[in-house]
Amino acid sequence: MAYDADVIVIGAGLAGLAATAELVDAGRRVILLDQEPEQSIGGQAHWSFGGLFFVDSPEQRRLRIKDSHALALQDWMGTAAFDRAEDHWPRKWAEAYVDFAAGEKRSWLHGMGVRFFPWAVSYTDL
Repeated sequence: MAYDADVIVIGAGLAGLAATAELVDAGRRVILLDQEPEQSIGGQAHWSFGGLFFVDSPEQRRLRIKDSHALALQDWMGTAAFDRAEDHWPRKWAEAYVDFAAGEKRSWLHGMGVRFFPWAVSYTDL
């Protein structure tokens, strides 16, 4: 059996699914490969019940959780302890991801048809 595509995406986690959606929207023919069966795609999100990292979302504000770009980045940097010279790129990735989570992430997902409900807040979410 032969397949023809412009792009092959390896991994159907959230990043792979998002990349595939963007590529298809751009008119590319995509093959998406994953080790899991179709009913289990989603990578770690499948096993984490789809919890997502947002910054100062409407759901957080409704629950009166104070959040901001600065707080989220401070929390990430403090937890990750990026204190070595070789941590330059992980630090840059964290900054970019917090930018995305504080910016277009929620609206992009909403535009894809994803709807949200408040998660039971625990100490790990604060």
